[in-house]
Amino acid sequence: MRKQTRSENLLWWQLSLIGVGCIIGTGYFLGSSIAIQKAGNAVLIAYALAGVGTWFVFQALAKLTAHQPVKGSFRTYAKHAFGEWAGFSNGWVYWSCEMLIMGSQLTALSIFAQYWFPKTPLWIFAAVFAILGLSIILMGVHKVEQMENVFGVMKVAAIVMFLIVAIAAITGLINPIESSKNTGSPLSDLFPNSGIGLWTALLYAFYAFGGIEIMGLMAEHLDNPKDAQKSGNIMLLVLSSLYLLSFYFVLKLNSSTGITPDESPFLTVLIAYKLPVFVPHVFNSILIIAGFSTMVASLYAVTTMLLTLAEEGDAPKLFTQKKEDKVPLPAFGLTTFVVAISIIIALLLPGKIFEYLTTAAGLMLLYNWIFILLSYRKLMELSVRTQIGVWIAFLLIFFAVTGTLFDKVSRPGFFVSIGFIILIALATVIKLKRNR
Repeated sequence: MRKQTRSENLLWWQLSLIGVGCIIGTGYFLGSSIAIQKAGNAVLIAYALAGVGTWFVFQALAKLTAHQPVKGSFRTYAKHAFGEWAGFSNGWVYWSCEMLIMGSQLTALSIFAQYWFPKTPLWIFAAVFAILGLSIILMGVHKVEQMENVFGVMKVAAIVMFLIVAIAAITGLINPIESSKNTGSPLSDLFPNSGIGLWTALLYAFYAFGGIEIMGLMAEHLDNPKDAQKSGNIMLLVLSSLYLLSFYFVLKLNSSTGITPDESPFLTVLIAYKLPVFVPHVFNSILIIAGFSTMVASLYAVTTMLLTLAEEGDAPKLFTQKKEDKVPLPAFGLTTFVVAISIIIALLLPGKIFEYLTTAAGLMLLYNWIFILLSYRKLMELSVRTQIGVWIAFLLIFFAVTGTLFDKVSRPGFFVSIGFIILIALATVIKLKRNR
């Protein structure tokens, strides 16, 4: 890979745009339906709290980046703060998280496709999208960043399309198919399902902000690494505003009881209004294209991440085997194996697979964020005000994690994530003993 010159480095606003494009994904377009179903109108509070917690976590990552820009970002900081075991376990927690996220995205794409073919089993769509995604990776994707920029614009375009339609509906320019549609203010009843609903929804709200760690990995390419904090602040402000505004419109135009995890909440609203017949289909097409690009990026990331782990001695040397500018086949083989497992799970558990995978992926993501906060406390001198912010983030993450125990659908995902942590802990112990 040729060396990047200073003129090719990213400006702060470019990283903000990349961050928005990477973070907005199926966790927002479909995962939000789970949060709305569980919390009702209180979902607005859930996303506001998740935005605050995410902001504190990103502040920690951005300040670490400004203090010491390194290639491995949060994984390297964990190693510096706590030793080799932390770098090893952090890397594998993140790899596992990305694999679960990839499975969640694959399932979401299949659910979007079922809008057109409702009788086709979920696992068939999952297999088709998986084969297409793996084929692209196998051919060698060397322009993933440019592709993500294009599809990132499409994601924002989908949100803007929805907001325009929502404003038109609220102002009476278009009418609902049924006159009984909800027209009350979502702010008038924020706790229809009690505080437990808000508690269980918090994880899915955090999940929609997943991706800030990618900005940490890319921050080394900033023209000025100290701009990472400003870049993240703008990105989170834009994201939080889009999320809260769009969910307000969803709840304004359709009762929360009409939202199900089997369909994007935005699509549910669109098909309930008298729009040109092509509008919902165009919107669903954008969701599939945008979601597919994110899934391909995840496949590429987990494959190359495994290569990096192997090169640093944190994975079997087998996974370092690759030809120049080619996909590392052993690492690609493991990725393909895990994808196959996701398809089998879709075959066996078609009804709740998206919720199971999303819950487990969201939890693994938060475990990584906990390490970011711990590394920040260890490596930096913090003021009392900053310490308070860190503890607020810890508390919000704690509520998000424990909230899954109060919901019978989310609970299996919690135990799946604990299973991953136990396996990674055992692998860490074995590695440490071998290195002695």
